[in-house]
Amino acid sequence: MADTERTETEPDYRFTLANERTFLAWIRSALGLLAGGVAVDQLVPLPSGSWVRTVLALGCVALAATLAATSYPRWRRVQTAMRRGDPLPRSRMLPVLATGVLLIAGFAAALVIAG
Repeated sequence: MADTERTETEPDYRFTLANERTFLAWIRSALGLLAGGVAVDQLVPLPSGSWVRTVLALGCVALAATLAATSYPRWRRVQTAMRRGDPLPRSRMLPVLATGVLLIAGFAAALVIAG
């Protein structure tokens, strides 16, 4: 049977709602990173032309955009897997998000120590 012909069943509503909560958590994290990028750009007391502030702000905004762009397809893949009774797909965003936040935090820590 081809993938398009597989039988899909409605999953337990609790799993569907849990998947939706996870999607909303990814969106909330993206909004937090976006707000952090704007805050760094507007509130960090460095000279206005400083590349340091720009890099930190753009890092936050880029990570926020990546997270927001990948959250819906992730939700969709999980929902489809649940409907088909397949194993849930792994999240490729977890290492990206963890690495991105680690780099941003390390860069911010270096600014605090140097400042």
